[in-house]
Amino acid sequence: MKSSTIFLFSFLCFVLNFTANAQTKEDSSGSEKIRINQIGFYPEGPKKAIIVTSEAIGFSILTSDQKTEVFSGKLSDAQEWSHSKETVKQADFSSVESSGEYVIHVPGIGTSHPFKINKNVHFEPAKASMKAFYYQRASTDLPEEYARKWAREAGHPDDEVKIHNSAASQNRPAGSTISSPGGWYDAGDYGKYIVNSGITMGTLFSLYEDFPDYLDTLNLNIPESQNNIPDFLDETLYNLRWMMTMQDEDGGVYHKLTSANFHGAVAPKDATYQRWAVQKGTAATLDFAAVTAQAARIFANYKNELPGLSDSLLVMSEKAYNWAKENPEVIYRQEELKDPEISTGAYGDQNFKDELQWAATELFITTGKENYYKDANLESSLETSFGIPAWPNVNTLALYSLARHRDKYQNSKLVAIDAILGQLNKMADDLVTSSKASAYAIPMGTNESDFAWGSNSEAANQGILLLNVYKITGDEKYLDAANANLDYLLGRNATGYSFLTGFGEKATRDPHHRPSESDHNEDPVPGLLAGGPNPGQQDKEGCGNKYTDAHKHPATSYIDDRCSYASNEIAINWNAPFVYLANAIEAIR
Repeated sequence: MKSSTIFLFSFLCFVLNFTANAQTKEDSSGSEKIRINQIGFYPEGPKKAIIVTSEAIGFSILTSDQKTEVFSGKLSDAQEWSHSKETVKQADFSSVESSGEYVIHVPGIGTSHPFKINKNVHFEPAKASMKAFYYQRASTDLPEEYARKWAREAGHPDDEVKIHNSAASQNRPAGSTISSPGGWYDAGDYGKYIVNSGITMGTLFSLYEDFPDYLDTLNLNIPESQNNIPDFLDETLYNLRWMMTMQDEDGGVYHKLTSANFHGAVAPKDATYQRWAVQKGTAATLDFAAVTAQAARIFANYKNELPGLSDSLLVMSEKAYNWAKENPEVIYRQEELKDPEISTGAYGDQNFKDELQWAATELFITTGKENYYKDANLESSLETSFGIPAWPNVNTLALYSLARHRDKYQNSKLVAIDAILGQLNKMADDLVTSSKASAYAIPMGTNESDFAWGSNSEAANQGILLLNVYKITGDEKYLDAANANLDYLLGRNATGYSFLTGFGEKATRDPHHRPSESDHNEDPVPGLLAGGPNPGQQDKEGCGNKYTDAHKHPATSYIDDRCSYASNEIAINWNAPFVYLANAIEAIR
């Protein structure tokens, strides 16, 4: 009898211990297998999570203390996502609309990262992504009053920038100097690049033209916050004024301002290499013309606060455009530059049709001069030449601007506005179709080529296209698909990371970003979007054995390590589309 009692007691202990261990294992690993927007969802918007499983059947939504169940449901059928080779199921809890903080629980798997449901759920990350540009300012101190613990001393005054021999002209011979202060550091390094500033500024100005009322009230806590200009525009002005210094007297625009070689991971004040203005080029000049034309019409509304600025911008834009027309094939070939050789970011491009179409269209909208629209010749290649924008392919920005001002052209004999809107619709429909078929229920991954250097900007730019078509049609399928890509960027992806620094329980913490690497803060500068999965792994040699079998698929090829300039660097042209996507959805929802 005694031995039977002992046996029963031992068996019960074993069962309890096994159950406890299973629960611990479930809870500790669950968040890695439940991929979810770690920030949250809008009460009346779609809400989905991805569960890495082929066996689990149901799920529940619990309050964050895990004491109360507010919803239970069944998972979808299993699918394999070809980009990650995972078998996954979808958890749809869109019917949960009550504000609060929650987790998802999946029996046998565990519990997700916490998330919120509320009306302005993405406001803080949306604002932070724009404030991130302040932290990229060159030539100025960042005082604690505005930069908090990321305060730093000024670097790169850029008041004695030498003219590289590739940029020499009659009045500016090689070795002479110009003053070109301000602007934003382009990426994780300290260069300032016109081509990348082009698409960045075009994206931000497009956001402002689309949602001025929302952005006029956005308080970024920057040094200019007390003036009579919206903070959003003040921040763009900081970069715009630098761009204006990069135009030569003949109208051509220097490709970039940079040291000959990259600095190491030092603070801006310690990065003291000589700085150079390097070669004028057709791409840089046309990007400049587009941005200044768009800026001219925006700042025309602030003539009292900024007298003469709008007029000056338009003069500079037309001068740049004329230079490019006279110099239509000036290619930036960095490998040919000598004395000194230049080895920083190249941003080389050999096809300028897209830049011409964008610049000509912006000048047409701003001036009304028909010759610009005829130069753009958009309709001749609508079905073949337009895609998701990136710095080498900017002509879809021209379609966005025409769509934005479409009321002006409804009865135009010059502008085929219906064909232009139809092309945007077709592109957006392809993304919606892909989203519905995707195992992750997202447009991202429509093509495997979506996963390349800066893939997260591809996801954000897809979202911008979808939002443009939503604004045209009012059809919420486009808004929901755009929202799905925001979910992707904030955690519903095959890495499980929220790619925005400072936001999410599992967020990027160690970006390839010299200011963050050199400031001795445990936390990186907030609001920066990591580049994202990149199967090219161009940094593999420098990252040692940090790439493993877990990173071998296109959608999983990401490491949160400063060594990874191929997947974990930041760049202004990646942040800008996130700024648009997150702030536009906030304004709409």
